[in-house]
Amino acid sequence: MKDHTKNPQPVSASHNENVPSQDSVPTYQERTKKGLIVGGKFRNELSDQQSQEYDSSLLQEVDIDLPLTVTKPQEHNGEQYIVLDFIEGDKENPFNWDGRRKAFIATLLCLMTLFIGLATTAYSSGIGKMVEELHTTTIIGQLGLFCFNFTCALAPLFLAPFCELAGRRVIYVGAYVCFCLMFIGLALGKNIATILVCRSLLGLFGCVGTILVGGTFGDMYTPEHRAIPMACFSFIAILGTVGAPIYAGFIDQALGWRWLEGIQGLANIPLGVMIVIFLPETRGSVCLSKRAKKIRQATGDERFVTINDIEAPGIKHMLHNSSVKAVKMLFTEPVVFAFGLWISFAWFLAFLFLSVIPITFQEKRGWNEGVSGLPYISLCLGTTIGFGMNFLQIRKYKSLTQDPNVQVSPEARLYGALFGAVWLPVGLFIYSFTQYKGLHWIGPVIGLALITIGIFFIFESCYSYTSDCYGEHSSSAIAGQGFMRNTLGAVSPLFASQFFHNLGSQYAGLLLALVATFLTFIPFVLYKFGPALRARSRLASATVNGTD
Repeated sequence: MKDHTKNPQPVSASHNENVPSQDSVPTYQERTKKGLIVGGKFRNELSDQQSQEYDSSLLQEVDIDLPLTVTKPQEHNGEQYIVLDFIEGDKENPFNWDGRRKAFIATLLCLMTLFIGLATTAYSSGIGKMVEELHTTTIIGQLGLFCFNFTCALAPLFLAPFCELAGRRVIYVGAYVCFCLMFIGLALGKNIATILVCRSLLGLFGCVGTILVGGTFGDMYTPEHRAIPMACFSFIAILGTVGAPIYAGFIDQALGWRWLEGIQGLANIPLGVMIVIFLPETRGSVCLSKRAKKIRQATGDERFVTINDIEAPGIKHMLHNSSVKAVKMLFTEPVVFAFGLWISFAWFLAFLFLSVIPITFQEKRGWNEGVSGLPYISLCLGTTIGFGMNFLQIRKYKSLTQDPNVQVSPEARLYGALFGAVWLPVGLFIYSFTQYKGLHWIGPVIGLALITIGIFFIFESCYSYTSDCYGEHSSSAIAGQGFMRNTLGAVSPLFASQFFHNLGSQYAGLLLALVATFLTFIPFVLYKFGPALRARSRLASATVNGTD
């Protein structure tokens, strides 16, 4: 057997003698006993109830400040380990953090998501002057939108393993600091190549605001308390994306495209400083791994580990799960593909209207660049209305979970989608047939609000329903959907102008409305046939039936 000891230091021998030695193989009874380890200022934390619950003969003390921690001897691949776990009520366990601390962290992350969303689309308002100054074409300038979204689509397929190994904090801090630095290149770039490279890197670093936040909420909130934080995240993600042109048009008109990028970079700095200083590690397994490392350093006993340290798959396997498995689930799981198609179309529309709204209000109605950005307020208003209406879904789901006579299925997450789905095609129909110059501008503005009400419900139901259906496989499923969503969002600005000019604004809008009408049936079909589809899926049925 491998020797795990590196010059072990004596630590409270009276207690240490009861911990299985490295030279003996514990019996089955000993291996299943749970003990405790504690040290320093935390020595007086052990209560009488905990003494009865855990084997007091396996209490170990160390000469460092160590919160009371559960230990359990375990054999793995012929080696003996002492596996650590949080004790019930451990204040360092993210699930046990104070509600105000969780709310503060959630606010930081939602603000980060907001600023990343604003940077995604504010760029579009400066394309006209930028391509004129850099002597290139509009289509090349629009590649900046493509580059951002495409790297944002690819990065999540490979990022998950690094969160498992290093934790979320280092990813958040490193990525967001680099995200802020990219605005220097965008504001000072002398050629279009520099701009496109910086936009690509901006998307690469900015993807953390769309793919990690949901998982971070899962680190802190139990499922029954996760609905409101996730609704806030969806609200902010959409609001930032559709709201940027409101201010961007005025900045570009008054100061130019370079100041548009520079002001955004400066605005990100205070939040970046707060994230560096105040954002803690939220992944419980990483917190435990750091605790195990402290014990190993203090005692010289290399057997102290966490369950993730000995059972987590290798980096190659994790990369496979986060990339190959994600794409495979997208095309082999009907639920993943259906919702992926629906949310991708919604995101496609969000970026399409970056080009369509100027056609409607600048070209057809003669509004200037700044004023023509005001209709985006309608998109923000629609998102806000959708967010408010979603509390009815939250209340309905909560009432079902509290009813002991009701067995809650993932389809209980679809009530909001059943109600909200219809607003997307309705909004598109209204927008299509009220674009004529002779009609009042309020018509297309109302259509825009209804469109984003629908988009919000699509986003919210997609995340919640997919998570409930696939459990521990949901991260791969959502990554696959995110790849499709961001890819469609990336390509839409490249042909939006030609599509609406060549086909005609009314007919192009009508075509989109018909597609949206067809996709509206997705939540109704899944509500009816979702249980049958899950039963035929090895991943979904295993999760739902609790056999995984």
